[in-house]
Amino acid sequence: MTTASKSAPLSVWRPIATDTFLVGSPHYPEHVDESYWQRDADRMAAAGFNTVRLAEFAWHIIEPHEGTFDFDLFDRAIDVLGKAGIKTIMCTPTATPPRWLTARYPEVLRVDANGRAMSHGSRQHANLASAVFRKHSKRITKAMAEHYRGNSHIIGWQTDNEFNTSGSLSYGPVTLAEFQAFLEDKYKTIAALNDAWGGHFWATAYDDFDQVVLPLDYAPAPVGPTHVVDYHRFLAFVTARFQHDQVLILRATNPDWFVFHNLGRIDDIDFRGEFSTDLDFLGFDIYPHLYDEMQRVGGVGEVQALHLDICRGFTGNFIVPEQQSGFGAQPNISTLTPEPGEMRRMAYTSVARGADGVMFFRWRPAHFGAEIYWMGIIDHDDIPRRRYDEAKQFAGEVTALKDKILGTHVRMDLGIAGSDFDNQEMHRSYPVGMPSPQDDATLLHRYCYRHNIACGFIHPEDDLSKLKALYVPHWLKWTDAWTARIEAFAKAGGTVILGGRTGSRDVNNHVIRDTSPGKTLSALAGITVEEFGLLTPIGGDGLFEHGGRFGANTVRKKLPASSASRQYELKIGNAQVTAAHLYELLNVAPGTEVIGNWASRFAEGQAAMTSRKVGKGNVIYLGTYLSDALVEVLADQVLAPAGIVPLIADIPAGVEANIRESKDRRLLFILNTLGEPASIGNVPAGKDLLGDGKIRGGKLWLPAYGCSIIELDQVILRSQRAVLS
Repeated sequence: MTTASKSAPLSVWRPIATDTFLVGSPHYPEHVDESYWQRDADRMAAAGFNTVRLAEFAWHIIEPHEGTFDFDLFDRAIDVLGKAGIKTIMCTPTATPPRWLTARYPEVLRVDANGRAMSHGSRQHANLASAVFRKHSKRITKAMAEHYRGNSHIIGWQTDNEFNTSGSLSYGPVTLAEFQAFLEDKYKTIAALNDAWGGHFWATAYDDFDQVVLPLDYAPAPVGPTHVVDYHRFLAFVTARFQHDQVLILRATNPDWFVFHNLGRIDDIDFRGEFSTDLDFLGFDIYPHLYDEMQRVGGVGEVQALHLDICRGFTGNFIVPEQQSGFGAQPNISTLTPEPGEMRRMAYTSVARGADGVMFFRWRPAHFGAEIYWMGIIDHDDIPRRRYDEAKQFAGEVTALKDKILGTHVRMDLGIAGSDFDNQEMHRSYPVGMPSPQDDATLLHRYCYRHNIACGFIHPEDDLSKLKALYVPHWLKWTDAWTARIEAFAKAGGTVILGGRTGSRDVNNHVIRDTSPGKTLSALAGITVEEFGLLTPIGGDGLFEHGGRFGANTVRKKLPASSASRQYELKIGNAQVTAAHLYELLNVAPGTEVIGNWASRFAEGQAAMTSRKVGKGNVIYLGTYLSDALVEVLADQVLAPAGIVPLIADIPAGVEANIRESKDRRLLFILNTLGEPASIGNVPAGKDLLGDGKIRGGKLWLPAYGCSIIELDQVILRSQRAVLS
């Protein structure tokens, strides 16, 4: 497998530079008797697997005592797999330090806000900021790398396992000392820190860096928001530094290895910085039946699409080191079980949205521990059943199609600004009852998913030229450099939509002193914000939540009945909708067109939405937040005129469509997420590479969870509003 250089620029359009589609499974030979190993390897080979992932939780086996290493178990397991044609991805096992380490060096343990040290017996209990833990991490990484330097069965490495998934917050003296050092390096002088943090408010100034404290929720009142943001910048810094230690060792030992990390819950990781540039590509672990968002976002297909599109927005194409195969559970959570055919469909959704490799979690379930009911390809009784058959079918198909799939990127007509660490943290530090940028963006993404519009997430620093439109979901922080980039995009014919409150805070999380949205955005959009105010959520009960970052100490405050119904109507063209969360009153500069007005209460008749011609394109300012109804109006009156239309017209609910393309080919994925057959009309001409369904006269019939990949003809069918060119 050949991969892109780690210096390749981050871009949503970047495929993985590889000639191998990785397909296989995480595997734990340490969980079973050795008599199983050969049978496992033979079954994997028969299924068409080419890769396994090993050892992410095996530090205690490889280093049973400090400084004493024993690689025998994994040497033999890797050899058995290799002789069967199965390559291995090794993992640095630092998510689960052994007990001798935490007992001998208790200072490596994370400490919560109440002073309680994390306990052995779980995972991710070590503090990534700890210099002692970093030393041991580097030692185990170096020992493993040097031992496997020349092993031809090892093709790459995964760093750690799902950084920060079990929590990223850490307090205590070790973290405090590292935080203070981080701040001194960042600000140089205590005066600069006091200025950035607003030390004149509530007498929160410091005389020296060694006086700085860690931010605690409500101790007793809220902490300054910039203090909080810098704490999370620090956590992102120590996560990237911890990984960087390992990457330097791995690359110095064998530069032919690829290196990646598998994301789980995404917290306190800055993807525009060293964390991602250190890696050849990202991995993303996807469990569509697990997420709480199933109730909030929609069905299992919508949840999977959202998470994959968010991941692709970080660095481009990725692999899925853990793709849900069956029922999953820990003592405190359980998932739904994929129905027959659904596991394969979910794997193809991952491919459709940018995966250049898929590994089904897991090969077999454990008989002990905290995941005994996290099922795999093989059942507890060692019998392969329908999940094995589906994995085998997928592996055979995707391997046969690898030359069509690899080298393509996911099409996006509509980009949603995403993957900006500071904007995420600035909102969390002071949300004023508003949805996060990601929550706002999710409404637009959900509409696009349900209408098979080519949509995804992108950073303004990325190449915007392939887009037709860009939506910015109220990014509080904004830079002049980003203004220049979106202005160039608009001048070339793109449509830019700026959400309310965009550009209203500076790099230090201070409210800007210029009239919002600041000089450069005001000039570009042709507006200034005269006034803003909070509206009750549509259908809400007048309750507003104010609390900690993760809901701790949340207080739900009941507003008076008159306030509970405080919602304003917004009129855009002939459509009128109820606004959600926020109103802004706009002052409009000459040459800027008002395309939406407030239509009720004291704001009636005042500008709420504007459009300014910029070169061949437009810059639209929307002085509120999205709602489902407002997205419908925007799709009709703003997005459609910009060329943002369905890939296939009138597609049935529950059927998703997406395109992967390159200069010489275009693959249309049509996937049925439902447990019942679906008939799809207006299907463009091309060759169906899978054959699940039947195409006749532009109509495709797909069985329950059926999958179709159509290699589109050079002459593309244009029907109704379906424009694929």
